[in-house]
Amino acid sequence: MKLARLGSPGQERPVVVLEDAVLDLSSLTPDIDGSFLAGGGIDAVRDAVASGSLPVLEGADSLRVGAPVARPSAVVCIGMNYAAHAAESGSLPPERPVIFFKPPNTVVGPDDAVTLPRGSTKTDWEVELGIVVGRRTSYLDGPEQAMEHVAGFVVADDLSERTFQLEISGGQWSKGKAAAGFTPTGPWLVTPDEVDHRALGLRSWVNGEPRQDSSSRDMVFDVETILWDLSQYMVLEPGDLVLTGTPEGVALSGRFRYLTDGDVVELEVDGLGRQRHAVHAYEAAAR
Repeated sequence: MKLARLGSPGQERPVVVLEDAVLDLSSLTPDIDGSFLAGGGIDAVRDAVASGSLPVLEGADSLRVGAPVARPSAVVCIGMNYAAHAAESGSLPPERPVIFFKPPNTVVGPDDAVTLPRGSTKTDWEVELGIVVGRRTSYLDGPEQAMEHVAGFVVADDLSERTFQLEISGGQWSKGKAAAGFTPTGPWLVTPDEVDHRALGLRSWVNGEPRQDSSSRDMVFDVETILWDLSQYMVLEPGDLVLTGTPEGVALSGRFRYLTDGDVVELEVDGLGRQRHAVHAYEAAAR
């Protein structure tokens, strides 16, 4: 099942996306958020779809696509989780998951324009498989329990300003990850029964030119291990977003230039949909 939120920022309407129609979920819930997920919302949607009780949302194709889950309480990210990306970053694969955080206001729609931070010269793209937490998650006994806590998966772009992240970071990465709008997410939340998260292709393009092309099977730490590990150090709440790392093919490698005003970034993950966001300079966006 594919869940989405359509409409202008702050006025998104919850929907379920079928092959031949988009159905309005407003009669079931005001939004797709942590409360909806924790309260059995996905099962309620399945029942409503099966009963034929949901109305078609007319004109859905003309509406902006928002992030598929309303603002999470946390965006938790895993760094260097593909060996080839660690190598192009000048590092060995980590022995334990590397964790950093992004503010919730980085989460925006998949096709929303990206504004370069003021003074940025090294903003980079990073296609990632995102996990949406469906249940409060703390101290899992083992990775085998992890999928019981997953509401679904999303496409995400972990945009990163590398000067802020690596050169003036003070020893941590979040300065380069924290700009508003730096986590385009969606278009859909796809439930785990619809995809094999262990073997999903991830790809990115800049101005139509290929950049990344890999598979989630190449992750150093898989989805189950990531959630189990995180649960030993923090409590994940329903609706939280966990980004699982990016494969090789980013500008940090030195093979490509960084993003500049006018560029267009496209990302996709098998079964989870595609993003397309234009990049604008800070000064141009501020006018």
